[in-house]
Amino acid sequence: MRILCHRGWWNNRGEENTRAAFHRAFENGMGVETDIRDRLGELVISHDPPMDHFLPFDEFLSIYRSIGNGCPLALNIKSDGIYTLLSQQLSDMDPSCYFVFDMSIPDTLSYYDGKEPYFTRQSEYEPAPALYEHAAGVWIDCFEREWYTEETVRAHLASGKRVCLVSPELHRRSHITLWDLLLTSGLFAESELYLCTDLPDEAQTIFTC
Repeated sequence: MRILCHRGWWNNRGEENTRAAFHRAFENGMGVETDIRDRLGELVISHDPPMDHFLPFDEFLSIYRSIGNGCPLALNIKSDGIYTLLSQQLSDMDPSCYFVFDMSIPDTLSYYDGKEPYFTRQSEYEPAPALYEHAAGVWIDCFEREWYTEETVRAHLASGKRVCLVSPELHRRSHITLWDLLLTSGLFAESELYLCTDLPDEAQTIFTC
């Protein structure tokens, strides 16, 4: 299982989606989940609409290429209509090392048509993942509760999909039950499984074989 540091490996909320958080994640050999928007024709890293403080996406990629190359990237698309800009900047990237997700359905078709690796979403509110057949993987979220089972995850893996699980602390719930399931079921040993977490140091300790 690969660990994705949610908005980088930050030590306080002010470090989310910053150079320091990305450096820390990549230096520890971990992947990153981060948010991409457009601002005046430029792609930037920002969860909310950017005002004055933001990291240009090309600078993020420079950090990745210098110290994180090969670590997985989960690119949360926060703005529709940025496919062309994004695909140009990712043109030299190994598609097995990154995926995009969270686009609207119409916008996802651009990534499908352009053969960019995208994850479809499954949650308690989206039981049937859209555009599943051609998706590189499934982003499994649990907004209110952990609704899925080991069998849910294994079925996607058996279908040739990568799977990313959103750890419950991202929704301000305890992560212990899910992490126990990952350990006792042996799911944590699956190479095509990812865990997106705010607790990468703890995850690294628990899930290192």
